[in-house]
Amino acid sequence: MPKALITGGAGFIGSHVADRFLAAGYDVDVIDDLSSGKRDQVPSRATFHELDIQTPDAAAIVRDGAYDVIAHLAAQIDIRKSVRDDCAVNTGGTLNLLEAVRATRPSSTRFVFVSTGGALYGEAAGVMSSETAAKNPDAPYGVAKLCAEHYTAYYARIHKLDTAALRLGNVYGPRQDPTGEAGVIAIFIGRILAGQPVTIYGDGEQLRDYVYVGDVAEALLVAATRPLPPAGNVDARAFNIGTGEGTSVLTLARELSRIAGRDPEITFSARRTGEIQISVLDIEKAAKLLDWKPKVALARGLELTFESFR
Repeated sequence: MPKALITGGAGFIGSHVADRFLAAGYDVDVIDDLSSGKRDQVPSRATFHELDIQTPDAAAIVRDGAYDVIAHLAAQIDIRKSVRDDCAVNTGGTLNLLEAVRATRPSSTRFVFVSTGGALYGEAAGVMSSETAAKNPDAPYGVAKLCAEHYTAYYARIHKLDTAALRLGNVYGPRQDPTGEAGVIAIFIGRILAGQPVTIYGDGEQLRDYVYVGDVAEALLVAATRPLPPAGNVDARAFNIGTGEGTSVLTLARELSRIAGRDPEITFSARRTGEIQISVLDIEKAAKLLDWKPKVALARGLELTFESFR
């Protein structure tokens, strides 16, 4: 039976990824420090390790586990944390795992690093951002993710590790937390169900690429099993994972109100400093080289998400 390690597997996206690998016949281990993940989201058939990815113990699990796949989702995502926290976890934690793979199974373990689309590219120069678009992250999170991507590409070129990077759009779906650093869809649903006003920052016309979490989990499995292009620069084995379509925040609020059968008050507040206006991903590379395309349309995905919250 093939083996997979899912870091961050107690989190929103990671738990769905763990489910998908189990369904595909993998023996699954999960590493998560539960700083944002939830123990009850770890699938019962997975082996759980409550660990920080920066620790020697996490590296030891990687060295001893003989994994066919490592899906690396564990990350520090709270924008209220310091630059040092982003660098330590998102870059340093990734390096800790890469070094452990290099020491034992450099060409036998597929290491799939989960990165970011919007936070990596910054404001889109055109309608959509392809993998080769300029990288202009405006937040420490994006900077640290880009740095980690460079390291995954370096380890592939120099140490012959089998690595790939997936740059995700705005992921939504069941299990997303409607509090804290959640996505706007989870926040809106939480407020609608609580009978509270929905607050939009700016004019609501900012465009985002919203991709359903089930499609993202499928992308991880595909990236773990399909042939990859030759190792090269940071973009050589990087793939955008989104829908290729932009949806405005105002449209989201109206569609969720329709699904809920309610008419919440929509209020507007000042645009947040540094917020980009357009973030839509060109997904043609993933379609061509990985044979992956999203299957869940936004309207259906919103319905599934709302029902899971209700």
